Amino acid sequence: MQPSIFLAQLLGPTLLVLGIGMVVNRDAYRTMAQEFMASRALIFIAGIFAFVPGLAIVLTHNVWVAGWPVIVTVFGWIALLGGIFRLLFPQEVTRLGTRMLANPASLTMGGAGTILLGAILSFFGYVA
Repeated sequence: MQPSIFLAQLLGPTLLVLGIGMVVNRDAYRTMAQEFMASRALIFIAGIFAFVPGLAIVLTHNVWVAGWPVIVTVFGWIALLGGIFRLLFPQEVTRLGTRMLANPASLTMGGAGTILLGAILSFFGYVA
């Protein structure tokens, strides 16, 4: 399971810091998200940046087990599909993102979920 541990050690702290940032700096993240959705070039770049690592995880860690490593696999698939969606449907990214940001709790809830996922992966990557 060494690849699982490595990917948990990589993704866990990254998601933890991102989630904390989303909760602590909600207004700044909301502004960044609005600016992001206004730029099709940024949506394209984000699509590439999600597609490539997502594909790398799917190709090297397509592990479907009844244990924590499946979290890494699901993360890879979500990144891959999210990248494809951004590359093929940038206008939908803008539409959906605008609708999500209309809910004031969206960044707090998203940040809390990201913190939880980051904490779980960090635990299995560094402690367990």
